[in-house]
This record gives sequence, C-alpha cells and structure tokens, in this order.
Amino acid sequence: MHALAPLALLLAAPLFAQSSDVPPIKDNSFLIEEAYNQEEGAVQHITTWAQDRDSRDWSATFTQEWPFLSPKHQLSYTLEWDHAAAAFGAGGSGGAGDLAINYRYQLVGDGDAPVAFSPRLSLLLPTGDAEKGRGAGAIGVQVNFPLSVVLSPKLTAHSNLGGTWTPDAENEFGAKADNFSTQVGQSVIWLLHPRVNLMLEAVYAKDQATLSPGRTESAESVTISPGVRWSYNFKNGLQIVPGIAFPFGVGPSDGDHAVFLYLSFEHPFKR
Repeated sequence: MHALAPLALLLAAPLFAQSSDVPPIKDNSFLIEEAYNQEEGAVQHITTWAQDRDSRDWSATFTQEWPFLSPKHQLSYTLEWDHAAAAFGAGGSGGAGDLAINYRYQLVGDGDAPVAFSPRLSLLLPTGDAEKGRGAGAIGVQVNFPLSVVLSPKLTAHSNLGGTWTPDAENEFGAKADNFSTQVGQSVIWLLHPRVNLMLEAVYAKDQATLSPGRTESAESVTISPGVRWSYNFKNGLQIVPGIAFPFGVGPSDGDHAVFLYLSFEHPFKR
C-alpha cells in the first residue's frame, strides 16, 4: 500500500460516524468522465495532481464547470501545468500546458436518472511551449461520449469513448504532422457510504505523436486505477470532495506507477 493510503483512510474515517441521511456523492471521477452536467446555480472547481513514481515528473490541472443557460448545457475550461524533474538532483523545470475549452450537452438523463449521456466537444488551444514538450503547438479538437448507468443502489458504471485530432501538431524539434488519438475507458463506482466511494477505473489509449515532418508514431497504454473519494457537506451548500488513486500500467505500459490526488469545491453562485 502506498504511504499516502493510510492518510486517506484516516481522513475518511470520521465520515462513517456521521449521519447517512445525505445525498450520495455524484462527483467527477478521476480518469473517466461521468455523464452528469453541473446543477443549475452551482459551480465546481476541480484541482488534480499526478506524479510518476519513477521519473518524479508531475502534472496538475485546474477545471471550472458552469451550467450555461440551463443544466442541459455546460461550459468549462481546463488549465494544465507540467513539471519535468531534473535528471540529477533536485530542481527541474515546469510550465503551462495547453488550454481546453469544453462544451457538454446533457442529451439523456441527469444526475438522478438511471441512465445519463452527455457528449462533450472541446477546443484545445496551444498555450503550452511545444519545444519543451508541454503542448501540441497547434489547435486541436476533442470529442468524448460519456455514458453513466446505475447498476444498483450502490453500484454505478461509467463508460467513455473519445478521440482527439490535432492538425500540424508540433514536436520538440519543430516538425509538424497531423495527430489523431483515441481513448476508451470504463469505471465502476461503489457507494460504500453515502459520503464515501470506492472507485476502479480502466483506460486504454492509443496516442499519436509527431516523429518528423508529415510522419507520426503511435503508442498504446493501458491504465488501471483503484481509488477512493469522500465528501464534506456544509449547510451553506458547499461540498468539498477530496480523493486519492494509485494508477498503474498493464500490458504495453507495464511497470508504470503513479499517485493521483483530487480536490473539488462545489457551491451555489446564486440563491
């Protein structure tokens, strides 16, 4: 067990002693997208941090989600910061990655429905420095199709299918080529307690990267991620959801290990 796991269990333990007469957690997952748009009148702020346990490289993201006109429509943006560890000793270098601007449409259901489906379209803007490996150096488009299905009162499954197209994506040497990447994912969320979820996520990805002008190379990865999240609910409508997971690679990415931290603040912005 990772050294941070006992800390996570210690922080979550007081929740079991509190009243279970609260709505169950239906928050964002870590690697898999759930098909629930933001509720009307509420905004969510999400911070993630992930570090490779071998290279010590890490990346952090900040996402803010807003309902737009109605809960059927959701707008959000995601900022990224990447940090590469130094080859020898402490230090390293970091900088901003690319910016994602996202729109989701709640086509089927909502957070209270047994089945929910909310396609997402994202515009990826090249705010990162491609020469330092922190971005694509070109505008990209991403689509994702998240489907959420309640299997039982304590078990929910989330399925994802998505792809990213980046014309003229640039590598660190300035060469450009069209990149196309695909991703398929599945998660199962167990409602251990109304305020505690045990999570198991799996993601298969096939990513293209620019090799030389007009040429790309592909790499496959398979990631399994067990994790836990829990919530703190306040009378003023604020909900805080911390979480921790330990992604590891199998198959083509065997030997990869990481730690993933999650923190969400959700609150009303109008009465």
